[in-house]
Amino acid sequence: MSRSAAAPTSARERACVLAHARRHGSWQLPAVSPTTPDSSAPVHDQPLRQIVAHVQGQLAAGATEIRLQVLDPDLGRGRHAGERLTIAGVEFIHRPLRVWVDLAERLGLRLLSPRPATPPTIELCLERLDPAADWHSAPVPDPREKYGADSSFARISKLEDPDFILDLADAIERVGLGPDARVLELGVNRGDALTLLTERVPGLAERGELVGLDHSSSALALARARLPRGRFIAADLADLAALADLELGRFDLVLAIDTLQSSGLDDRALLRHLVQRWLAPRGAVLLGVANCRYLDGEVVHGARMRNFRQPELGMVIKDIAFYRKYLQQHGRKVYVTGRHELLITAVA
Repeated sequence: MSRSAAAPTSARERACVLAHARRHGSWQLPAVSPTTPDSSAPVHDQPLRQIVAHVQGQLAAGATEIRLQVLDPDLGRGRHAGERLTIAGVEFIHRPLRVWVDLAERLGLRLLSPRPATPPTIELCLERLDPAADWHSAPVPDPREKYGADSSFARISKLEDPDFILDLADAIERVGLGPDARVLELGVNRGDALTLLTERVPGLAERGELVGLDHSSSALALARARLPRGRFIAADLADLAALADLELGRFDLVLAIDTLQSSGLDDRALLRHLVQRWLAPRGAVLLGVANCRYLDGEVVHGARMRNFRQPELGMVIKDIAFYRKYLQQHGRKVYVTGRHELLITAVA
């Protein structure tokens, strides 16, 4: 069943739309020079595959900024991407804003705030991300402070990522901690995950016992300031013998967010260690595996591998499959959730 077409809001808009159609004829994609970023390609009736090819062509030609004129997504609310609607006798293809956000992310671009164009269109500006603006490339005099308070990594806050907040909160609810729980986090850094945990479990901050391990002294200082009742210990997670000497006891929940994949760690050995030495008989495990990277201020989906244009998930899937099977063998029900952060939640 076809939907009724959205109507322009004024006679002036109808005239603008018709004039736009006459001016651009069939609205074929024009050639846009990489040296003329103000050029704007009208693409409101083009198949998405042609738009993708156009943007890729501009990037290959060296463009740092690409502008597109598209139908205002608000005019097609409730329609699916690709559905057509007619305004003042002119046919348009509706695409939600999410389509353009996803396209930008997949092609290493930043979508700037849309600007008004000839009604009923808006102009999108896609800006190339700087591949050198990767926090991993920043020099680190002390390897122990790669994730420290003064590092480039410290600019990133997972608590400003709605995916992380919602997915971790859902996992915390699944674990079902009480206010007197003992909690251990490996790679605690400045305490983002523990902070969210104490906010989601009433009474935990006042009555529970929080322990965090990390090799960055400056990050641990930040964690102590945020969670003054916690016990935060400088430790090398690769040294299992030294970890055993800490005699931490058993915990109701052990977390490791973006820790098991750290360079220099044997993730399987560390997982066995935490289950065998630190996990209470009915304790839960919550592991996080990064499925994103941070580039030029943006979160980019998927971990990149050398010589791959798009994310390659083979290693991530292999690691998660091992964690899931091992935890199931130790009597846990295992759930895998998340998007930018893949969470493996194991509960008794």
